[in-house]
Parts: sequence; C-alpha cells; structure tokens
Amino acid sequence: MWTSGRMSNAKSWLGLGMSLYFWGLMDLTTSVLSSTPTPPGEFEALLSDKPRSHQRTKRSWVWNQFFVLEEYTGTDPLYVGKLHSDMDRGDGSIKYILSGEGAGIVFTIDDTTGDIHAIQRLDREERAQYTLRAQALDRRTGRPMEPESEFIIKIQDINDNEPKFLDGPYVATVPEMSPVGTSVIQVTATDADDPTYGNSARVVYSILQGQPYFSVDSKTGVIRTALMNMDREAKEYYEVIIQAKDMGGQLGGLAGTTTVNITLSDVNDNPPRFPQKHYQMSVLESAPISSTVGRVFAKDLDEGINAEMKYTIVDGDGADAFDISTDPNFQVGIITVKKPLSFESKKSYTLKVEGANPHLEMRFLNLGPFQDTTTVHISVEDVDEPPVFEPGFYFVEVPEDVAIGTTIQIISAKDPDVTNNSINPSQVGSVSVTIKVLDVNDNAPEFPRFYEAFVCENAKVGQLIQTVSAVDQDNPRDGQHFYYSLAPEAANNPNFTVRDNQDNTARILTRRSGFRQQEQSVFYLPILIADSGQPVLSSTGTLTIQVCSCDDDGHVMSCSPEAYMLPVSLSRGALIAILACVFVLLVLVLLILSMRRHRKQPYIIDDEENIHENIVRYDDEGGGEEDTEAFDIAAMWNPREAQAGAAPKTRQDMLPEIESLSRYVPQTCAVNSTVHSYVLAKLYEADMDLWAPPFDSLQTYMFEGDGSVAGSLSSLQSATSDSEQSFDFLTDWGPRFRKLAELYGASEGPGPLW
Repeated sequence: MWTSGRMSNAKSWLGLGMSLYFWGLMDLTTSVLSSTPTPPGEFEALLSDKPRSHQRTKRSWVWNQFFVLEEYTGTDPLYVGKLHSDMDRGDGSIKYILSGEGAGIVFTIDDTTGDIHAIQRLDREERAQYTLRAQALDRRTGRPMEPESEFIIKIQDINDNEPKFLDGPYVATVPEMSPVGTSVIQVTATDADDPTYGNSARVVYSILQGQPYFSVDSKTGVIRTALMNMDREAKEYYEVIIQAKDMGGQLGGLAGTTTVNITLSDVNDNPPRFPQKHYQMSVLESAPISSTVGRVFAKDLDEGINAEMKYTIVDGDGADAFDISTDPNFQVGIITVKKPLSFESKKSYTLKVEGANPHLEMRFLNLGPFQDTTTVHISVEDVDEPPVFEPGFYFVEVPEDVAIGTTIQIISAKDPDVTNNSINPSQVGSVSVTIKVLDVNDNAPEFPRFYEAFVCENAKVGQLIQTVSAVDQDNPRDGQHFYYSLAPEAANNPNFTVRDNQDNTARILTRRSGFRQQEQSVFYLPILIADSGQPVLSSTGTLTIQVCSCDDDGHVMSCSPEAYMLPVSLSRGALIAILACVFVLLVLVLLILSMRRHRKQPYIIDDEENIHENIVRYDDEGGGEEDTEAFDIAAMWNPREAQAGAAPKTRQDMLPEIESLSRYVPQTCAVNSTVHSYVLAKLYEADMDLWAPPFDSLQTYMFEGDGSVAGSLSSLQSATSDSEQSFDFLTDWGPRFRKLAELYGASEGPGPLW
C-alpha cells in the first residue's frame, strides 16, 4: 500500500508512521472479515501534520494532490512531500522513481526515502499545477513493487503581482458645463494573481490626481465629473491619475497607476459680441457691383460650429445699396456694393449690422442673447466720371432704300460730375447703337431652278404634270405670298393651264388629250409669278414640257421622236442585246487570228540534222549494238561530210557557245592526231577568249578508243581490267584540270605554263 505525507519535522513523521502502520492493520482486518481482498498498490494520503486517532475511516477518497507555495526564495530545495510504500521495510530495497511534468527538472525524489523536493523557483502565474507519476521498484531486480500511480502538485498563490492597466494611458472627452456625475470613461486594471485564493486579485480603484474635478468608482473604475460648470474657455485639458490596489485596498497590497487625459469639448455657451460698436468706411462712386467695401467682426469665445456666425443688415438707409455675406473661414462679415453708386445722388449711407449664432443650445439660452449689433457709416467719394448717354442703348430702324445723308437718329450725352469738367479729355463715354435695315420690295419672285416636265401621249384632260414654286430675295414682315397665272401671251393656251394652290405653289394641268410627238414634241409654257409687296413685282418663268410615249401605267418609254424610226417589233433592250452579241463575236475572231499569227516555232532543228550534239538516253548498261544503232555513227567519224552542201543550223533555245575546234583542225590532223592534242587546242582557244561568257555547253568529240591518249571513255569493260589507270597526263591539260589531276594522284609540282 502507498502512503504519502508531508511532515514539518522528524518527530511528527515518526508519529505519522505509527499511525499509518496501525491504519493499515485495521484495513487488513476489515478486508479479512469482509472477505474482500484489498487491491495491491492502493494509495492513501495524509494531508495533516497532526497524528490521526485510531479509528476506522472510510476510504472513499484517494490521495492525489500536493500543495506548495510559489516564489520560494530559500537556498535549499523546497520540500514538497513524501511517498511511501507499505512494502518498504526501511532497508533500502525499494527504489522510488518520479516521472511526468517537471520530473528531474523542477521536482526531484529521493529514490530511497521517497522525499520530493522542488529545485526551481515556482510561479503560479506561469504554471498553476504539475501532473507526475510515481513508481516503487525492487532495487535488486527492478521489478515493480507497486503499480504506477499519478498525482498532482498544485502551486499555491501568493500576492506577488500588482494590478496593471493594459489599455492605459487613456484619452477621454467630456462636454464642458456637464452636470456632476457625468460619466467620462471606465478604466480597468488586471491582476495576475489567483482570484479564487484570498484577496490577492481583488482590486480597488482610487484617484490620486484630478480632484476636485473628477472622481472614480472604487469597484468599477468609472470616472465621472465631480465639479459643476467646468468651463472650457477657462481650462480645457486635465490630467487625471488613477490607482488600482489589490488585497481589497488593505495595507500591504500591491498597486498600479495609469494616466487619463481628459479634454473638455466645446458647447455654445458664449454669445457673440462686436468688440467695435461703430465702423467708418468709404467707397468710390465708380466701384463695380459686388466689390468689397469693408469687413465687420463679432467675436465668439466658442469654437467650431458653435462659433459660426451669420451677418445681416437689419436697418439703415443703405440696405438697398449694399449687401453683406459671411466668410466661412474667418467668420467675418464682408460688406459689398449691391447697385451702382453716385456721389452726385447720395454721398453717405448708414447700416445697422447684426451678428448671430445660427446653432443654439436650449439649455444655455439663459446665457444669451446669442446675437449682437453694430453701426456702419459708409461715405461715397467723388471721381471724375466719363460722359453718360441717355438712354444707355439705341435701336434704330431704317429702310434699305434710304437716301444718303438722311438723319436717322439723334444721340445725346452729359457729364454727371458736379463740377462739369468738360476740359478733361481722359474720360470717354460710349453707347451701343443698333441699326436694323428694313426690307423694301425691290426684287421680283422667280423660279428657283429650271423646270422641265413631260406629258404622255395618252394623257387625259386635267392630268397633273408639274408642281412649281418660286423664291424672292425680299423679306417682308408678313412673310412671302406668291400668285401664279399664265402669262398674258399664253392666257388662251389650249394645251395647259395653271392652278394656284394658295401656298406659294402652283399646279400645271393638261387642258386636252391626244398629244403626239410627230406633231409637236416640246411645249414652252410662260407662267407669270407676282408677289404681295408694295409695289407688286412680277416675273415670267418658262416651263419646258416634252411629249413622251408612255405605257398604260404612265411610265415613260421614249421622249425622242427618232424612236419611231425603229421597227415596231424591235425594242431598245433587244437592240442592245444584238449589239452585245456582235461585239463578243468580233472579239473572239480577233483572238483566234492573233493566236494563229503568233504560233510558236520549234526551238531545236531537226534531230537527224543535228549530228554534233545528240544526247542519247538509255537505261541499259552495255547495250552493245543498241548503243551504236541509236544514231548514225558514221556522221561522228566524218562530221564535215554531214555538213557539206547544207547551211549550218543553230539551236534557238540557248545562247551561242564556244565553237568546236573540229571546223578549224584539218582533216588529216583530225584523223591522225591524238585526242590529247585536240583537247589541248580546244582548251587553248577557251583560255584565250577572255570575253566568252561562262555558258554551260555540251561538246561532242569524235575521237575515242585506241587512238586516244586517255583510252576508251566507255565503262563497259572497266570491271574486267586488271591494270590500274594512270592519270598523270591530266597535269599537262592546263590550270583548269589541275584540281582534277590532284584528286586522281597526279604528280605534285607546278604544271606547265600556257
């Protein structure tokens, strides 16, 4: 059985051991009588230093806690408690082991006695409890003698933390003139000590600085006003120091302080006052409208919206000549000119100006009135003014046909100055005169454009053929009105008539039917146009009417009498189609003739006659007789005979190339000489001709076989030859074959000079 305890001295521990031993004996007897075995490893704790009386106690509780005070400042380890097993005979055979939170670092255990000590300073605010596990082992075998058991060491609090204002310092505002007890702000202090143990965390608030203006609630920390009629204009800022003390404020408690800066906000408790009851100002009579005359100011000790001012003119003979407005930035009244001034008419004015607060508080009306007045005298100063025209604006109407030199208006001016200084030319007056030229009916109406109409041959009587209008350059006051009729010489026209529409337009109608182009294709109708002016003016305009042939719907088909010369069955559209077909056929014929005329000729002459530059293409290697029978081999042995009796033919598909030397080499030389000498001659000619273009050409040589230095050029029997060919002769062929000689192993060294 585990037991534990904490003794203040060895003597008490001895008595406790005897008590624990007797207690265990009683438990054992009870267990035997009740036939209920006592479970091994059951823990019991002794929480008091006094010896227990030898009586039976219920074991409904189990020991599992130790208590130790924080902030131990001694030099020796702090004794926490003792663990003991009933199986421990005191011979050191039992070994106690401690594990869990802080084991070996914060707490240690004597493995022989079971004494637990704290070896580090304990702070409850950092950690309030530790959970550990204890175990008893056989020191010799290491076998557990008791099951492992868990217990807690709680740190008991002491008053080692002062209250702190975590949100301080504080800033607050309260209106001036507030009633006593008005809440300003609440401050809160926090104590880190255990609030459930003693009074270590019980905080009480008090005011150290700020009386008699403010007070603080000792329990809640609410700061309130304590003095009535606190005036911002007298003192605006207050610094209040609040203290919070733990232990309920008792002696020995710890305390913390904070600062509260309180500002009195403004209220409208001060009426405005004019420091100057009389103002004297002056203004020139020539001052323009809205120009500034002067400024007045009513002083208000308040600020912000409570100091806003509104100025008005409440009386005086200058209320209609001057105006006043408020400057929103400086709260001054600005007097301006409202209408033109005249020194000759009035030399001075008197104004009574009022300044008042627009924003009032009802609870401070007894401190008013919140308005004040002042008197303003304004003197008008004389200036040298220019002459003035009366009236100041002239409007004259004159007809456009007025005679030159006619008087149309008389204009007068006068000097408004009292002294009538007419010798001063620096002042010049002016006036605006508007002259309107009145229109006179001097233009006759006329057609705005050339009118041309048509009438169908099948037109009926009274059919509308044209609507006409007129224009007139004149502009009468009552507007234009035109009258239309046939000219006197056409008043009895049997073909057409004119109907006036009474809206400045007229209609042209037919008087008969049966118009014929063959009889008369064009009619010219004179129309008389008159205006409504005084005097009445008129002009004659001519309407050209052309007779046209139309279909049944009135659509014009032809207005030319020549159209009747065509066959009746052939329309204009059909004629256009016929002409188009003829044109297409003509173009096709010309195109065919042009193609025949420009037919291309063959570029190459007949293959049988081109005996020098035949190219034979075949796919079989070593064709034998097929190679020689493909063309006339005899022509290659005697090319001159092939060309005898016939003019030489040239190719048309390429530029001339270097001519063959065969025509210059004699026949005997060509037959008896070697290919070597023939090629050398050919190369010499090509090297000497510096102006020959580098055209690609195909040269045909007639010598091949045993008579050639190079031997046969054919590859038919090259595979059966066992001898190696020698290409040393290539070094003798000149600089053009030097690279070829080097590639085929010709002897090194410079070649011959040509």
